[in-house]
Amino acid sequence: MEKAQVFLLPLLALCFVFLISGVSSATFTLVNQCSYTVWPGILSGAGTSPISPTGFQLNPGQAIPVSVPAGWSGRLWGRSFCSQDSATGKFTCVTGECGSGTLECTGGAAPPATLAEFTLNGADGLDFYDVSLVDGYNLPMLITPQGGTGSGNCSATGCVVDLNGPCPAELKLMSTGEGAVACKSACEAFGDPRYCCSGAYATPDTCKPTDYSEFFKNSCPRAYSYAYDDGTSTFTCASADYVITFCPAPSTSQKSSGGQYPGGGSNVSLISSSGVLAYGPLPFLTSLMITILAVIFFYL
Repeated sequence: MEKAQVFLLPLLALCFVFLISGVSSATFTLVNQCSYTVWPGILSGAGTSPISPTGFQLNPGQAIPVSVPAGWSGRLWGRSFCSQDSATGKFTCVTGECGSGTLECTGGAAPPATLAEFTLNGADGLDFYDVSLVDGYNLPMLITPQGGTGSGNCSATGCVVDLNGPCPAELKLMSTGEGAVACKSACEAFGDPRYCCSGAYATPDTCKPTDYSEFFKNSCPRAYSYAYDDGTSTFTCASADYVITFCPAPSTSQKSSGGQYPGGGSNVSLISSSGVLAYGPLPFLTSLMITILAVIFFYL
């Protein structure tokens, strides 16, 4: 019994330290339900621990889990129509280009691009997340929380419809041989402060919805359509993992009620970034408690 106490007390102390410090991590599972390859990019916010990889190839039907540290903030997006120059080795994408010249990203997405934005373990311990079309649109995207708790609503959000076709002609990004591949924001297309919420329009009182932002909002009611579109576009959850799906299938039954958000289930193969079949990791504290119980059982 004394021998057990020698090992048990330090383990219990370690568990207590992790509990009070809130050390935990989340898993982002990136899923490609598009009929074509998507190359996700990830950018960590300033002062936030970076995560790896920052870019990879995601084939149709594939899902790749990425571990995200506690308190992480940043954004994710999908790159499309990517290729690598056979002579120089430079990697480039028609949409979502991050300018690194390689598969992994060292910067953010060049607009237009659909963005998934996160701040984990923020105010009141809540995760804040949204899908933003402020920088334009290139791919349908859905965020679905998994196993969340707390006072947040843990709702799915995103833009699950294809906007490249119906995009206003003056906002369309065209690519030779591909047609319309993305939809620009009015800010990018015209550079007008009224559309950019800059200069004299840099406050919520002066920057209001426009016909162009309303195009995005009417198509995707839960996504950010312009800079101050906070009220209906930011969602919260706590202690959740998140599934980020490219090209999710719209649910017509929910679309009629303004939801447009299907369930989180999907028939995909879960593959690690190294190409190995993977299973979602146990939460850190759960693994720690299992270890403690195993040690207690062994020494008792």
